[in-house]
Amino acid sequence: MTTSALIRSFQNIHSGDVALVGGKGASLGEMSNAKIPVPPGFVITTTAFSRFLEETDLDVEVDSRLNALNVEDTKSVDETSRVLRALFFKSPIPTDIAETILKQYDALEAKAPLVAVRSSATAEDSTSASWAGELETNLNTTRKDLLEKVKECWSSLYTPRALVYACDRGFLKRFEGTSRLGSKNIVRAKSRTSKSRSTLVTCDVKVAVVIQEMVQSEVSGVAFTVHPVTKDRNQMIIEAVWGLGEALVSGQVTPDSYVVLKKQGTIVDIHVSTQELQIAGNGWAAVPNAQQKRQKLVSGLVLKLSDLCLHIEKHYRFPCDIEWAYAKGKFWITQSRPITTL
Repeated sequence: MTTSALIRSFQNIHSGDVALVGGKGASLGEMSNAKIPVPPGFVITTTAFSRFLEETDLDVEVDSRLNALNVEDTKSVDETSRVLRALFFKSPIPTDIAETILKQYDALEAKAPLVAVRSSATAEDSTSASWAGELETNLNTTRKDLLEKVKECWSSLYTPRALVYACDRGFLKRFEGTSRLGSKNIVRAKSRTSKSRSTLVTCDVKVAVVIQEMVQSEVSGVAFTVHPVTKDRNQMIIEAVWGLGEALVSGQVTPDSYVVLKKQGTIVDIHVSTQELQIAGNGWAAVPNAQQKRQKLVSGLVLKLSDLCLHIEKHYRFPCDIEWAYAKGKFWITQSRPITTL
């Protein structure tokens, strides 16, 4: 199997490659090729994910476990997830896949020894579902831990939260019938219409993995190119926190917020939040006293970031939910997806 079937650099990825590199991977490749500042990286494709399942016989084990799953029973979901994820970590990645991943990582390591390892599902970041926070992301990963973090991303498709989300969002498709051991991703669930009948549920979601140079951000956050609350299409809202953006994504830190009028290029509202803790490296750290109450982005940087986000919106031709980072005087875009609430 060719390297390109297992690995795709951002330069060889476009928005139409979702089936191969997932939603996040396709977005990063598309932006990279549009000259938007994206940290360099590559994607481990869904082909590698499928081969891992097949060559370790995990596909059969997954089918067996999921065939016995009742998605309406919390204990059933938790136990199925626990068993499947344990099997992922016990199973070795096929040698050629592991060597290809590490070789591609080594090409990045010359510039940045630490990388972010991020799940990228084929059903991710569409106009109907974001999967934001449902699958795993690992920051500041070294070569030593890389392959285990890849398996962590792959197996996160079977966390309790991801299984329930997939069911709730319609990615598990119900139909009447009898399961066949070995068919891909079949889940048995109790029928909603009859206590005595069962239905089968197919799930075609696969997981690619993004490997990307780590940005040690001084400030990071999100931007919505249409105000998600007021729905005003001339308003952009930017949220910012000290340190890495996981502090904001996790909901444990209240961000600054800045509202920008897109056509006028002016800031109409600034709300500064006190921040005592930030994520730096792999853990939480105290924000220095002198900056805890300080505005995270000065007005000039807010407008510079808003111009970049507006450029992204014009490229995609739809409102965007954008993740960004600021380090050493430069903005980096780490993700862009449609705003699903619109």
